[in-house]
Amino acid sequence: MTAIETDRDITADVIRDLLREQHPDLADRPLKLGALGWDNQMWRLGDDLAVRLPWATRSADALLRKEHLWLPVLAPHLPLPIPVPQRLGEPSARFPRPWLVTTWVPGEPADRAPATHAAEAADTLAAFLTALHRPAPAGAPTGRDRGGPLAGHAERFANGLASATELGLIRDPDAVRAVWVDAAAAPDWAGPSHWLHGDLHPANVLTTNGAFAGVIDFGDLFAGDPACDLAAAWILLPDGALDRFHAAYRPGPDAATLRRARGWAVLRALAGIHIADAGVRGRPGGKPSWGPPARAALRRLTATVGR
Repeated sequence: MTAIETDRDITADVIRDLLREQHPDLADRPLKLGALGWDNQMWRLGDDLAVRLPWATRSADALLRKEHLWLPVLAPHLPLPIPVPQRLGEPSARFPRPWLVTTWVPGEPADRAPATHAAEAADTLAAFLTALHRPAPAGAPTGRDRGGPLAGHAERFANGLASATELGLIRDPDAVRAVWVDAAAAPDWAGPSHWLHGDLHPANVLTTNGAFAGVIDFGDLFAGDPACDLAAAWILLPDGALDRFHAAYRPGPDAATLRRARGWAVLRALAGIHIADAGVRGRPGGKPSWGPPARAALRRLTATVGR
């Protein structure tokens, strides 16, 4: 066996060699590629397991170790399935980076198969975030660039809106700006840091038959302001579900938290629109399926501006 030369040389044979070296009892299970994410490749291992290997970013190594440490602690308290690490693969001559064997979470990503039952989706998402958003212990990871004050993202917002407007992707930039200005002016979170998923976009939430069925990719797991995760309601839920979600989430979010959540939702929607446009234009990393939920989120966010 020789070491792979680039992360893109990861193959089924490489993964099977790694399993034989470190977890031989799993090496003979059927293996097939599941998905290529921003940070990791996911390979399905038999019916109930998956192998996650970092491939696109150097930061993914630390994120996998974070998942291995914390997800087994959180999973028993969550009402939706999440990928629970079962084995940790250590760097070796064959593959010089850590990797994970986790449980496999069935379902289709919500960017390709969105939730269709508004009331059920609102209740399920609210129950999941209510269970997750608990005060985090000392030593919990902090967000790389999320979960803190929105003011630190003013330049990111301005650049994202200007670029999307220039590309003709935003119909009413003034309405989008109004949502952001109001959100950025809201009081900062003054409560304890809560556990957050940190990256609840539609590709990280799974559905089955139109209902939410699982949440994946906890690489951005950290402690901070729950408004960061509450933003997901605008981009994940069907029309007509927001009020029910906010009523079902506990404790009920106060007005300032909802304002900040709208700001985080704007940032996520702008990012989704740019990523979708890149896919439409054939640029690397583009995902056209991210466009519809991002545009729907902006439509919902701006619907009450000036009213």
